[in-house]
Amino acid sequence: MTGGASDASEAGRTIVAKIGTSSITDDVGAIDRASVEKLCSEVADLRSGGNRVVVVTSGAIAAGLPELGMGGDRRPASMETLQAVATVGQSALMGMYREVFARLGVVAGQVLLVPLDFVIRSQYVHAAATLRKLLDLGVVPIVNENDAVADDEIRWGDNDRLAALVANLVQADLLVLLTDTEGVLTEDPRRNSDASLIEEIVEFDQLLTSRAGGAGTPRGSGGMASKLTAARVASLSGVSTVIADAKRPDVLADAAAGAAGVGTLVRASAQRLPARKLWIGFAVGSQGEIEVDAGARAALERGKSLLAIGVKQVTGTFDAGAPVEVLDEDGTVFAKGLTRHSSDDLRTAAGHRREDLPPGAPHIAIHANDLVVLPNS
Repeated sequence: MTGGASDASEAGRTIVAKIGTSSITDDVGAIDRASVEKLCSEVADLRSGGNRVVVVTSGAIAAGLPELGMGGDRRPASMETLQAVATVGQSALMGMYREVFARLGVVAGQVLLVPLDFVIRSQYVHAAATLRKLLDLGVVPIVNENDAVADDEIRWGDNDRLAALVANLVQADLLVLLTDTEGVLTEDPRRNSDASLIEEIVEFDQLLTSRAGGAGTPRGSGGMASKLTAARVASLSGVSTVIADAKRPDVLADAAAGAAGVGTLVRASAQRLPARKLWIGFAVGSQGEIEVDAGARAALERGKSLLAIGVKQVTGTFDAGAPVEVLDEDGTVFAKGLTRHSSDDLRTAAGHRREDLPPGAPHIAIHANDLVVLPNS
């Protein structure tokens, strides 16, 4: 794995290209065939150069709405309805991809993933093997989150995060996040028309994320903040990311060649997280929060386990094994982990030394093996 954008210009690289709903739909929210054809053509060109390409696509809901007479301003708000629409749209969207790719002499195969595919080791290994086999067979995998059951994707635009996790899964050399702006800008362009392109991001901070803004269009559920999070995940797994405009001519070829100004480049980080730490930190949502004191934060940053004595407050209701965020006394989330005990048990033990706890009471709240300190937190 090389991790550099310029390295991906060489033949034989693995590239993950993600395109969002707003980049493949028209003004009324229907799938825009010309946009799909452009993407497929550029993917085919990359493959003809000897590269392996995985496409992560949104758009299942957008593809299903017109078929059910719910397009335009008739889009439903109900989660159950949107999930039902997605089941109709998924086959329609995949049908379009298969048809367009077939005319280019490319075979496409659908892969639907859910967060547990990244969290449960056996499923992770199986998903990785399936994707590798598809690439070995010369197939372009078309990946989407399973919208029929994964409501987080519909609400939060997790296909950006999914793309980053897929890049880790296939040990990609480059992740390209295609969006409806030229890349990450110095300001939200909806608020400041003088916003300019940031060609390379060296370090993530809260100011950068706040400037990125929310979802760019009513049709898109992600937005630039979601893409920055995805780029951060990819970086921590050794994969460089380019965030670029889907409508730019030859955007995939330019991104793979490391062309200047093609978009925003986020290079692979020198600090790498193992796959399991990535799963814990980014593959699943938090079910609660644990606030810790300054001493506990310092211990966790040295690679120690979180002990009950360092816990100040527990928020939420969760069972043992649940993913939780870890906050310091200023309210800053700096770590995430899988708790060893339920929220009720942790509340009882919080702030107590081991010798002061009754037999069987939780002494370790989160073991070091199940905890990841989030970089740049």
